[in-house]
Amino acid sequence: MYKALYRKWRPMTFDDVISQQHITDTLKNQIVSGKTAHAYLFTGSRGTGKTTCARILAKAVNCLHMDNGNPCLECEICRDADSGALTDIIEIDAASNNSVNDIRDLRDGAVYMPERGRYKIYIIDEVHMLSVSAFNALLKIMEEPPEYVKFILATTEIHKVPATIASRCQRYDFRRIRSEDIASRLEYIASQEDIPLTHDAAALIAKLADGGMRDAVSLLDQCSACAEEVTVQTVSDTAGIAGREYLFEMLDALCEKDAAKALAVTGRLHDMSKDLSRLCEELISQLRNIMLLIVSPETAEGLIAAMPDEMTALRGLAEKMPLGLVMAQLDTFQQCREKMAKVMNRRVEFEMALIRICSDVKEAPASAPADNSELYEKIRKLEDRLANMPRSQQSPQQRQREVLTANGPAQEDAPAPTVDLKNLRPGDKVPCTRWDEILEEFKKVNPAVAGALDGSSAETAGNVIFITAVNRFFIDLFKGEKNRENALSLNKTINSVLGQRYLMRVRCATSPEEQKSMAEQLIKKAINSGIETAVDNNTTDMV
Repeated sequence: MYKALYRKWRPMTFDDVISQQHITDTLKNQIVSGKTAHAYLFTGSRGTGKTTCARILAKAVNCLHMDNGNPCLECEICRDADSGALTDIIEIDAASNNSVNDIRDLRDGAVYMPERGRYKIYIIDEVHMLSVSAFNALLKIMEEPPEYVKFILATTEIHKVPATIASRCQRYDFRRIRSEDIASRLEYIASQEDIPLTHDAAALIAKLADGGMRDAVSLLDQCSACAEEVTVQTVSDTAGIAGREYLFEMLDALCEKDAAKALAVTGRLHDMSKDLSRLCEELISQLRNIMLLIVSPETAEGLIAAMPDEMTALRGLAEKMPLGLVMAQLDTFQQCREKMAKVMNRRVEFEMALIRICSDVKEAPASAPADNSELYEKIRKLEDRLANMPRSQQSPQQRQREVLTANGPAQEDAPAPTVDLKNLRPGDKVPCTRWDEILEEFKKVNPAVAGALDGSSAETAGNVIFITAVNRFFIDLFKGEKNRENALSLNKTINSVLGQRYLMRVRCATSPEEQKSMAEQLIKKAINSGIETAVDNNTTDMV
């Protein structure tokens, strides 16, 4: 049965692991000196060797003939570990076993001694996928495990691992593997597997892998099935990326602001089933190279990721394109790449970015705020004109609204006042002796609102009744169109008790600050009353 290359060529010892010497040397020294920790936390991007080093470490600490920190690969412990038959090494995928019950099963099994090796090793891959309850269940046994138990946790998202877990582990950060090391490893694997691989193709695969060895080997495996010889063209066709010819043709079109040429190149690439998202990423990578060549032409070669034969074309573009233009194009393609991940038709989004660059059309903000200052000014002037308009020119609706907001609640078919309200003196008002009777009757008509009139008083002058309330809540219940029925019911009650029609004018005797102070006193009194009651209820006789 065929075995995938990335599985077949997975490193078996620490010496086979590339670009992580700062970690492998430390682990080997710990194994040789017998000072291994009870818990490790391996973190880094995909394909950098986290799970591989965890398996090697688990084998090495149990190996019967350990060789300078490396497993011997020949004893029965190493052979069974490689085949997955060693029960003392338990590998758990936290992505699919992330519940608290799974961790409880782990804790229950940890109490048993290892069957064949010195240690029972638990490798928990993608540990950040555990639930909160599972992390809490894992916490105690990780803090004080049996002396024969060790934990190795691996994750690509260290920020999701609780600090209480991370602080109990020795943390090792795996770096992205250098492109040179990936290319060298690919050439070695190709030579062992009799796969014709050119040096440029290996370098291109290494660049596309973005620091992940597993991705690089998988792409090599895929390319080997597509052609007898793996070349740059083979890699480009297999990965769905733009080759150098198309890529630089596109960059030349962007430099010349030739939208028609750029769209024509895009159309040819799309017809060849090229991945436009990958093309966008390639353009971003090459524009970055051009930017670095413009800023630092002497030292840029050590910073950029490009094929050796691409340097001449890149330097030519760097001489023609100003830095501001390159950075503007980079910004446009960065936004385009983000949007392409969310839209159905990627081609339209990519073509819009090309036209934007070639035509110097800036993208409109997502939500540009409208300038309504002129409209607001017109509304203000209109309100001022209405406020200064003589009463004779106002409509009945405007006069009724004025009564509601300024003078109190409006009344249906309200009679004209028989007294001059503007020149009314305090002595002209007479206390209403039947106000208590009116309140009692109003409680029968509208009991939900009548409570707001508690403590109020009333005076009359002609056919106008002046109501003075203590609670400001009364004013809120009687003003505005939505409370019109409350005002009408009170007015009808007054008319029925006093036997004539009255105009109502209302006011509150307390200011908002006084009302707030009264409310605070009532609350304080209620709290103190509750405390005294609680004390009385808890008091017992003592003998």
